[in-house]
Amino acid sequence: MILKSKPARLLLLVACLTLITGVVFAQFGGGGRRMRDNFGGRGYRSSPERGAKNDWEIDERFQHDAFRFARVKYTSYGWRDKWAIDFPESDLNLPHRLRELTSMEVHPESVIVELTDDDLSDYPFLYIVEPGDMNLSQGEVEGLRRYLLNGGFLMVDDFWGEDEWYTFYQNIKRVFPDREPQELPLEHDIFHLVYDLQEKPMIVSIGTWMRGSSTERSDAQEPHYRGIFDDDGRMMAIICHNTDLGDGWEEEGVDPTYFKQYSERFAYPLGINIITYAMTH
Repeated sequence: MILKSKPARLLLLVACLTLITGVVFAQFGGGGRRMRDNFGGRGYRSSPERGAKNDWEIDERFQHDAFRFARVKYTSYGWRDKWAIDFPESDLNLPHRLRELTSMEVHPESVIVELTDDDLSDYPFLYIVEPGDMNLSQGEVEGLRRYLLNGGFLMVDDFWGEDEWYTFYQNIKRVFPDREPQELPLEHDIFHLVYDLQEKPMIVSIGTWMRGSSTERSDAQEPHYRGIFDDDGRMMAIICHNTDLGDGWEEEGVDPTYFKQYSERFAYPLGINIITYAMTH
């Protein structure tokens, strides 16, 4: 499997995005371009009139080249379907904000994929959520390895504490026995490519925040962002541990303070940075 390359016009579009947004867009609260309507305006939770879908049309020139958010349905222990956490709201809201806040052509419909799918290479960006009970089959292990080594990018999000890290780590080491996840320093481009983050954010679920806690678990006191790299130094995956970007996307319309503290300040800026990094490297 070779990841299907996108036409040059898409690469030029995203390259221009990187150059332009770095100048034009400050952080959401920093005097640059802001979300239209802010809280209560366009998030799925706060706009029932949108229905359970995004409804914009794609420019005819980019019908087959638009960025499409792809969520991975993976195998877990027991009956758990944690792969679907935050769905569908996060998968509606993130593409909407990506289209609103960047020049990228974005597909209105996200997609659910499996690591054994024949067309996995159609999607250059994959998202895995809550892998703390992950139990990949051998087919999934081999499919993910092929996908990443042939140019794909994986974002892993929303798992907490040492037990969940251990379970995920055992699975990713089956994918890459000879590659170790590496902690990304704050100076890494992924924290500054479009939005200039001054810290590695720890984003908690809205339920945890409402209870007055700043972490999901007692053994999760510090967020970790780790990368897995190929032999040429290209980052193939970013692993977001002890943080939950997906809830920042999903719950943007529930409470204005949560929106300001997490969605607007961290979840969307870092999500946009990660996607832009994936599409330009």
